[in-house]
Amino acid sequence: MTTTRPAAEAAARPEPLPEGLPGPLVRADWLARRLGEPGLVVFDASVGAHRGADRRIPGARPFDLDGALSDHEAPAPHTMPAAAAFEEALRALGVDDTSTVVVYDGAGVYSSARAWWMLRAMGFDRAAVLDGGLPAWTAAQLPVAAGGPAYEGPRGSFTARPRPGLLVDSAAVGEALADPGALVLDARTRERFTGAAPEPRPGLRGGHMPGAVNLPFGDLQQDGGLMRPAGELREVFAALTGERERERLYFSCGSGVTACVLALGATLAGYSCLAVYDGSWTDWAGRPELPAVTG
Repeated sequence: MTTTRPAAEAAARPEPLPEGLPGPLVRADWLARRLGEPGLVVFDASVGAHRGADRRIPGARPFDLDGALSDHEAPAPHTMPAAAAFEEALRALGVDDTSTVVVYDGAGVYSSARAWWMLRAMGFDRAAVLDGGLPAWTAAQLPVAAGGPAYEGPRGSFTARPRPGLLVDSAAVGEALADPGALVLDARTRERFTGAAPEPRPGLRGGHMPGAVNLPFGDLQQDGGLMRPAGELREVFAALTGERERERLYFSCGSGVTACVLALGATLAGYSCLAVYDGSWTDWAGRPELPAVTG
C-alpha cells in the first residue's frame, strides 16, 4: 500500500497513544510487569537470521515481515500488503481493535520499527516498540521461552483503516526532494549511501537520491541497542533539518525496514509529519529513469 499524498495531510497524522502505553517505545521492565495481561499482544518481528529463532519472549506471536506481512507480488522486498491482506493477517494472529501491541525483534530496534509503522499506517495506534528488543530483554535476565514465535488462538477483530501519507511511493519522494519544506533522510550506512560499498541485492546500482541526506539508523541508538533519549534525538534531527526545521520528513533505506527506525526516532523527537518510502532504495535504484548520485 503506497500513496503519493503528502505526509503533512491531516489524515496522515496518527492519533494520540491510548492510555496504558507510555509512548511509542517501552522498556523491558514495563513489558515484564504486564506480560500475560488480557488484551496485550507481543509480536516478534525479527527478519533474516533472527527470524524464527529458537527463543522468544513468552507468548510472542510472529509478525512475519519475510512472510505473510509483506506483498510478495511487489518487486521490492518488504512491501506493505494491501489493506485486506493486512487485516486478514492480523485477525489470524488474534489482534483486536482494542488490543495493546508491543513489537520486538532479535537484533534490537531494527525490524520491529517496521511493524510498528505498518500498524500506524493501517490506522492502529495502540502499539509500541520494545526498546533494545530481545537483547535488552535477555540482558535484564527476564524469562524466555524455547522455540520461535507462534499463535494458535482465536481470531481477532482487527480492522484496517489505511492512513494516506504514512507510506509513500517514488513519485511522492521525487516531489519531496524538490520541496524546500521537506527533507529526505536515508537510513543506510554511509558507505552504501555514497556508493563506496555495493548494495546487498545483486545488480542494484549504488549511491543515493540527489538531495537526500544520510542518517544511518544506528546513529539514533546508544550502547546496548537502546534508542537515544528524546533530547539527543532532537539534536540529531535539528542538525540535519537546518535553522528552519523542515515541515515534512521522508525516510528511506534499502527496502523500507530501517527507514522506520528513523520514523520512530523522529516521533520520539517530537516530529509529526512523517512518511516512509515503502520500496526505498531497492525501488528507486531499480528504476533506470530515476536519478542517482555517488559520493
